[in-house]
Amino acid sequence: MNDNPNATSSASQCAMIKDWLEQGNTIDGMVALNLFGCFRLPSRICDLKQQGMKITDRWKTTSTGKRVKEYLLSV
Repeated sequence: MNDNPNATSSASQCAMIKDWLEQGNTIDGMVALNLFGCFRLPSRICDLKQQGMKITDRWKTTSTGKRVKEYLLSV
């Protein structure tokens, strides 16, 4: 887990993101912020990978033309 003063919040966000991904969903920064109040999705993804989750990423283009990372469980 990341060494930060919000360790409880980080752990809670990790649990919610883990459940979300295990339901077959993908997640990007805006989804993480809107659903889970997570501003640091890459850090939470790193935490989950350290816990043994097989997570991969890919680039996606938003409706406004911006490219963002999207995370999903590896097959």
